[in-house]
Amino acid sequence: MRDSLDDLRHDLQRRLHDIRSRAEALSPLDIHARMDAIRGEADRAGLHAMEGLARMSAQLALLPGCRVATRACLDHASDAIGAASPAERQAILAAVALRLN
Repeated sequence: MRDSLDDLRHDLQRRLHDIRSRAEALSPLDIHARMDAIRGEADRAGLHAMEGLARMSAQLALLPGCRVATRACLDHASDAIGAASPAERQAILAAVALRLN
């Protein structure tokens, strides 16, 4: 089980890196779809912090100023993938919210 979770984390990191490297060229709908797919995988794996961050990022991608919001979310993605507790999830989402205000 541990290896499969590590494999999933590695896959999510790779997909997030791809989004980060291509964010300027992707449309808001593309970003939304990619982050929603990541959200679904994170949810199924029990990676609650990553699921919450991906949900927030997918929603923000459809709003004006999505480039700034997407960058803020992606900057915290590595922390979210490794987070194990609800408190860590809240701290990560709060950090993103602070950056956006």
